[in-house]
Amino acid sequence: MGTSYGDPRSIFVSGEIFMRRLRAWCLRFAGLFHKEQLDCELAEELESHLQLHIEDNLRAGMSPAEARRQAHLKLGGIEQTKEKYRARRGIPLLESVLQDLRFGVRMLRKNPGFTAVAVLTLALGIGANTAIFSVVNAVLLRPLPFPEADRLTMIWHTPPRKSFPGVARFVVSPANYLDWRSQNHVFDQMAAIGFRGFNLTGMGQPESVTAATVSADFFSVLRVQPSAGRGFVTEDDQPGGGNVVVVSHAFRQSHYGPNENILGKTIRLNDENYLIIGVMPPRFAFPSHAQLWIPLAWRDKQRAVRGNHNFLVIARLKSGVEREKAQVEMDTISDDLARQYPIDDAGWGAVVVPLQDSLVGSLRSSLLVLLSAVAFVLLIACTNVANLTLARALGRRKEIAIRAALGASRGRVMRQVLTETVLLSVTGGAFALLLAHFVIDSIAALIGPQLQLSVVEIGIDRWVLGFTLAISILTGIIAGLAPSWHLAKANLNASLKQGLGKTDSDSSGDRARNVFVVAEVALSLLLLVGAGLTIRTLYLLQRVNPGIDPHNVLIVPLAISGAKYPSTDQQTNFFNNVLDRVRALPGVEFAGAIDNLPFQSGSMQPVIAEGQPVVPMADQPEVSVCLVSPGYLRAMRIPLEQGRDLADADKANSEPVILVSDAFAKRFWPHENPIGKHVTLTFVPGPSREVVGVVGDVKLEGLDATRPVETIYDAMSQNVQTQMVLTVRTSSMPTNLTSAVTSAVHSVDPDEPLVGIVAMDSIMDQSLGQQRLNVILLAVFGGLALLLGAIGIYGVQSYAVRQRIREIGIRIALGAQRSNVFRLVLGQGLKLALIGICIGLAASFELTRLMASQLYGLSATDPLTFAGVAIVLAFVALLACYFPARRATRVDPMIALRHE
Repeated sequence: MGTSYGDPRSIFVSGEIFMRRLRAWCLRFAGLFHKEQLDCELAEELESHLQLHIEDNLRAGMSPAEARRQAHLKLGGIEQTKEKYRARRGIPLLESVLQDLRFGVRMLRKNPGFTAVAVLTLALGIGANTAIFSVVNAVLLRPLPFPEADRLTMIWHTPPRKSFPGVARFVVSPANYLDWRSQNHVFDQMAAIGFRGFNLTGMGQPESVTAATVSADFFSVLRVQPSAGRGFVTEDDQPGGGNVVVVSHAFRQSHYGPNENILGKTIRLNDENYLIIGVMPPRFAFPSHAQLWIPLAWRDKQRAVRGNHNFLVIARLKSGVEREKAQVEMDTISDDLARQYPIDDAGWGAVVVPLQDSLVGSLRSSLLVLLSAVAFVLLIACTNVANLTLARALGRRKEIAIRAALGASRGRVMRQVLTETVLLSVTGGAFALLLAHFVIDSIAALIGPQLQLSVVEIGIDRWVLGFTLAISILTGIIAGLAPSWHLAKANLNASLKQGLGKTDSDSSGDRARNVFVVAEVALSLLLLVGAGLTIRTLYLLQRVNPGIDPHNVLIVPLAISGAKYPSTDQQTNFFNNVLDRVRALPGVEFAGAIDNLPFQSGSMQPVIAEGQPVVPMADQPEVSVCLVSPGYLRAMRIPLEQGRDLADADKANSEPVILVSDAFAKRFWPHENPIGKHVTLTFVPGPSREVVGVVGDVKLEGLDATRPVETIYDAMSQNVQTQMVLTVRTSSMPTNLTSAVTSAVHSVDPDEPLVGIVAMDSIMDQSLGQQRLNVILLAVFGGLALLLGAIGIYGVQSYAVRQRIREIGIRIALGAQRSNVFRLVLGQGLKLALIGICIGLAASFELTRLMASQLYGLSATDPLTFAGVAIVLAFVALLACYFPARRATRVDPMIALRHE
């Protein structure tokens, strides 16, 4: 009768079987250690059993020799018994692997030259992959440093396409944010974020600090609270709720020191006192570069603004709510708002994007291209090591043949070779980590300015370590597959005759090595084409006409306090006085001011141009609106094409005037004279503005912008701001005048902070940061691929010359000219390189299309780049073949004929 499931007896029996098996495996595992001692004990025990049997046989009347022979027969053989016991004592597979590892280490130590070259090659390939993966891991894979970061989203407006062609996302207006927050059912909390610059005084030298103006639930949305003090409450976010501020850890360290209790202290921002109520943790830095956090405290008039978009919105999804469901609800809310407020919200939608994608999504395509590039580098390194291993393996054919003759299977032979290549690659991986440790800092410095989240820390963590180990093992297996398979299927008889006057040539081995060379060249060409395209892109961008002359221009940001300069006249007088003092300095040719520099974010505003139909604000075209002073055009050398420049006579009490760009004039008055036309700025109260001049187009959105931005230049004196940027054209190196310009500003207001004074050239260079990053990294990886490819060609040709010494000697002995031998060897190497180049060109025509979005001014199949790269690679291949070919011409026929 069977035992039912769950019967106590069956549980007891199963437990006893399990414990017996566990004890057996523990004994097997213990048997891996102290083998010599265990073998001695086993020999002693068998010897005692043997002596007992011999004594029994002697008592039975046998002779001593017969007694020993019969005892051996009864025991079944001493050595056979030992082998059976050893098989039961240990773990054969593990012991076999350990044996292979020990043998592999000895073989690699016997060939230090081969080992060093292979390890270095793999270290370069694996190190490049480790470095780039560490960046990808930190930026794209690792979650943001907030609790349940996968539920954090950023909500953007989607603007009407006809007003914002090519713009997919837009910042949010206060009224729409408040409606989103009150009407949604899919978010736990929602917060708005703005930005504001403050002048910090009363703490030594005046300085400018960046503050994030946030709604009360900002810290709650992120689930991060101050490490000291408190965050904001609803009362803080109300008009008249008091000036309170939360400071960053870095601000506290730099202004007070680590041990001072600063809660309850006040700081003076824009000539107003703010009470410090909290200090954020050390690693908290969101939004990027924020030093302070201040409540928004919107007044009723600000809360009603629906058409002016200036704020970011973050939100936390409710538990169990997917982003797709949240998107559906936001679409519904947007449609309702468009019906309720058609003037402001018609055509405006909302899109819910993961917070991480919003912060680092712009880097995704570039990082994936770089990750693909280093994957090609690793493949080239694998191919190179496979080629070296195959050449070395051919010299071990006799050894492998003897192993096979003694009973080693193909799988056993392949495992031995794979063990050696995995040992090489893991050693290379260890050196790769050291290499990556130093390279990562350089990459982080390059990529840092492109990140919108400064808390991203690029470094080596457990995921990077695991990745390096995984690709090291995988690389070793890939590099060893072809050599191990070639050895495993080698002809046993032919291999045993090696060195007996027979040739060592192996046509199948030659074919394999040739295939590896072709593959290396093709992969190298792919990388070089990618690097060439990015280099040409950067070259073309640097020669794009930006519409300004950035050379010899000093940039001086200025921000004044609304409390210290409350009236428009006071603000205008400050900037005009500063400009007068700066223009009077020796070495200054022209000076002007603008609110937002080219290549930096500016103000996009709806307008109504004369002669165009009057439509609701939601349908009005958006253009860039810049506030400038007289002298700005000449300081930046923007050409005046029609009419006149702004003048000192264009004051607040005179008729409002503007300048427009050529693109603006062509869009709104394509066949008319724009001078004298009028434009209404929807966000600026008062009468329409008269166009008094047309100026050249400026690449406001960056050098890679495909279309000019329609731009209005409004007169500073008629609509002054509290933040402006001086543009000072000098007759010499602009930074030489930094001290003089600083003194001129402080002569007007000694409390004015001056930070971020740079040359305009630097700002334009920063706008090319993404392209420069791609160029540097792809050029490095392309150069590395070229080096590895050259090493591969050189290695194969050198081995071929050594292998054919007897043949070359016979050719020379029979009258062949050394020049003929040179051309023969050189031609064979170049033939392989040209085949690889042709294959690489064909593959590049397809793969480089994936880079189309990264290019400017040329196609992904640019013939000049393809031809140039092919020529460079062919020249390098020629050099790699030259030295082995030259060595072949120096072969002595007499020595060569005695070679075997």
